Amino acid sequence: MSDPYWNHNVHYHRLVLDAVPDGCGTALDVGCGDGLLARKLAAKAASVTGVDRSPEMIRPTRESAPENVTFLEADYFDDTFLAEGKFDFVSAVAVVHHAPFPDAVERLVRLLAPGGRLVIVGLAYNRTALDWVISGCGVPASRLYALLRGGKRAPAGMPIEDSTMSWSEVRQAAHRLLPGCRFRRRLLWRYTLVWDKP
Repeated sequence: MSDPYWNHNVHYHRLVLDAVPDGCGTALDVGCGDGLLARKLAAKAASVTGVDRSPEMIRPTRESAPENVTFLEADYFDDTFLAEGKFDFVSAVAVVHHAPFPDAVERLVRLLAPGGRLVIVGLAYNRTALDWVISGCGVPASRLYALLRGGKRAPAGMPIEDSTMSWSEVRQAAHRLLPGCRFRRRLLWRYTLVWDKP
């Protein structure tokens, strides 16, 4: 599936897709927005649910959804719509910083079935000189990717919010809340976190 647009979040969709376990039954994309990643997950999982609390983002996605994809206009914290322990795979791209990090992670873990996998692509802010140097290295890479992919843009109506945690704060919290997780800071101002639920 070719991407209709490119941005720093879409750039990491391939990493998310590569993390989906073979034979995945149920997948959940939290904060699915216009449904681009959920549609891609449809080729990797038997059943996919995309959830987003923004009516402007979620309504148009329902019109062209694959048969095995369901879109819900809801908050992922709402137990009414999402049963705990139901999903074999949960992805959250540029979502967890919209809530207190421990609360967001705890909720995502509760949605996972035993043995399920969680993948978070998140944001943080620069606090140290090294943070700024690493972020600076992303500038030429971002410009090159944008040039090759026809520019950088976000879907219309996508809510944008800055993270309240630094890179080191996120890393420390992730290892505390998700023992054994694989945390990696990425070039284009994102981190990835992969964790398998016991």
